[in-house]
Amino acid sequence: MSLKTLPLSLDQLSEAVRSEMYPASDAMLRKAEDANGAAGLIVYLQGAVDENRLEEQLIEPLRGAAFDDVALRAMAGKKVAAFEDAMNEVYLGMVVLFVDGASNAYSFVLPSTLARGIKEPQTEAVIRGPREGFIERIDPNLALLRNKIRTPKLKFEQFRIGSESQTRVVLAYHADFIRKNVLKEARSRLAAIRIDGVLESGYIEEFMEDQPRSPFPQMIYTERPDTVAAQLLEGRFAVFVDGTPFVLTAPVSFWQMLHSAEDYYEKFSFATFIYLLRYVLLFLALFLPGIYVATITFHHDLLPTSLLLSIAAARETIPFPALIEALLMELSFEALREAGVRLPKTVGQAVSILGALVIGQAAVQAGIVSAPMVIVVSMTGIASFTMPRFNFGISVRMLRFPLMFLAGMFGLYGMIFGTILLACHLCNLTSFGLPYMTGIAPLRRAELKDIVMRAPWYRMKLRPSTAAPRRRRRLR
Repeated sequence: MSLKTLPLSLDQLSEAVRSEMYPASDAMLRKAEDANGAAGLIVYLQGAVDENRLEEQLIEPLRGAAFDDVALRAMAGKKVAAFEDAMNEVYLGMVVLFVDGASNAYSFVLPSTLARGIKEPQTEAVIRGPREGFIERIDPNLALLRNKIRTPKLKFEQFRIGSESQTRVVLAYHADFIRKNVLKEARSRLAAIRIDGVLESGYIEEFMEDQPRSPFPQMIYTERPDTVAAQLLEGRFAVFVDGTPFVLTAPVSFWQMLHSAEDYYEKFSFATFIYLLRYVLLFLALFLPGIYVATITFHHDLLPTSLLLSIAAARETIPFPALIEALLMELSFEALREAGVRLPKTVGQAVSILGALVIGQAAVQAGIVSAPMVIVVSMTGIASFTMPRFNFGISVRMLRFPLMFLAGMFGLYGMIFGTILLACHLCNLTSFGLPYMTGIAPLRRAELKDIVMRAPWYRMKLRPSTAAPRRRRRLR
């Protein structure tokens, strides 16, 4: 169908629409008349439009008003001058009203109400805190955020990304807190995305990260409106993507990956204990298998004699070196964890837990792996489960393997070398131009109140400089 410009007669419009959309079983064309007898054509996609609202708010008012009367303008109808633009509005889920011989068409927003109800997020459950989570519809998500930050300074900027999907993407920020250079960079990266379709916020994340090849996430994704509100109040921005409940926020720091929303709702002394516990568990999740392999393979003198004899007795019949033994157990544990996620929820947890117990016990009895190795892998797995951010936990799980290889080949010297490389990478990593290790490298003593501990709210007078907000003072 060649592109046509309005005005067109009603017969030409009907033919042009059918030619443009054929075959499309969900395409709906309805003829309409206004109070003056003028003819019109209503075009929409079935399922994308609430047909009850269409009848009540468009077709019924037309019986007592003209097409271009106040009744239409009161519905916030948008005028469209080109046939191609009008059809694009249809594909975006709008209702388009063509008028016989008119130079403009009207576009109305009457979305279907079919949507998942607002429930507690499955991936970020808390003991204390709000129980509401984002859904797949972007408009209710923006309303949830508005309910947290009731100020005209909360701004939303809309983008259409994906040449075929035309996915609606919204950039949200607090105008008084975000720095102009960060906002400008976010806008430019969103505008520069060229792809045929965006089906989830993960597409956007890979395009926007400073260093996409880094194993560490440079944006946080969350289903919680309170988390997004807290990020915006600290001078960051959020990216909403239509069709997914996961909202991206940035810039971020390494330390945010170890924080959860609940840390700020509980008493500060308890939150501080949890902070310190997570640092210990992060160390175990990343280094414990490598330290065990290096000690058993090269550094026997580091162990007490009684412990060394106990481990040696347990490994007496094991046919594999410690590195191969660790790899077998770690890969088995990761496979069981993945199986538990992919299986139906009713059986997934049982398979992962029982599988780990049965396989571990059977492997020890068969003399394939030693009991101390099963303990080490179990402790490592439990420690990795405590990471509040799933994508950060995946990074830790991945990095465990190269550290184990270095430990198996070079002992603790290999572990030290790998740790130095890891520290150098983290110190060179940025999130929208801001240092990933801000607070420690570079050192900012004021921010240690929310890194090595969680100070009381009345002591955290300044916003963190991770996002370098323009208005640092939080308490008045």
